[in-house]
Amino acid sequence: MDSPRGPALFDLSGKTAIVTGSGRGLGKAMARGLAEAGAAVTVCGRSVDAVVEAAAELRAEGHSILDIVFEATDRAQCQQLIDSTVANFGRLDLMVVNHGVGGAAPAEDIDPDEWARMIDVNLTSAFTCAQLAGRQMIAQGDGGSIVLISSSGSLVTFEGLTSYDTSKAGVDHLARGLASEWGVHGIRVNTIAPGYMSSHMKGSADRYSSPKILAEIRERTPLGRKGAPEELVGPVVFLASDASSFVTGQVLSVDGGWCIR
Repeated sequence: MDSPRGPALFDLSGKTAIVTGSGRGLGKAMARGLAEAGAAVTVCGRSVDAVVEAAAELRAEGHSILDIVFEATDRAQCQQLIDSTVANFGRLDLMVVNHGVGGAAPAEDIDPDEWARMIDVNLTSAFTCAQLAGRQMIAQGDGGSIVLISSSGSLVTFEGLTSYDTSKAGVDHLARGLASEWGVHGIRVNTIAPGYMSSHMKGSADRYSSPKILAEIRERTPLGRKGAPEELVGPVVFLASDASSFVTGQVLSVDGGWCIR
């Protein structure tokens, strides 16, 4: 059978997606982008108000949306997220694991509890969501796509971000491992590594708000600015769709060129 070409390559009509951490920021932008490409989308995250508001906005735009409040570090709630999505939409084709936390401290001052929290939220719960989504896709028997949201910190080091950078480097390698194991099932697993964006995850916004740091970011980034959340839409639709049907185990940097310098 001929492969689709042109705009049809990016058409997600009839597909179902979950985007964790999609009540605000990058996750909300990606959820909207996937919905605009035709997918039914489960909007989910920890904040009741943010999730409900984001879902209402997307429904008002005519999209097929389910909203679920869940805690990503609770395995039972992650399973319920998958089960509720399948019960509502009939299947799961795309899992975008976007939730996470930030935080900064000199390496010598990192508290063991903070280290454990960073690994638990950013890496272990990412594995849990990916694993449970993968099981569902394997059971369906017709492939799927999992996209893990990492960071430029997985590719280069940032002063004071050792725990965060380590957790995100783990996410990249998790994607490679899952891609290697699940390719036989037609499941593709990739990572998007955003650079400095105008929307920040919980715990990191204050670090990048000073005029001095903003100037440094603009100077170091070849494109001379931060990215907008909407600039993740193209990459995530690409990795979700048939346009990337032979792409797996890869890290796609969306960083304005930061990591090349």
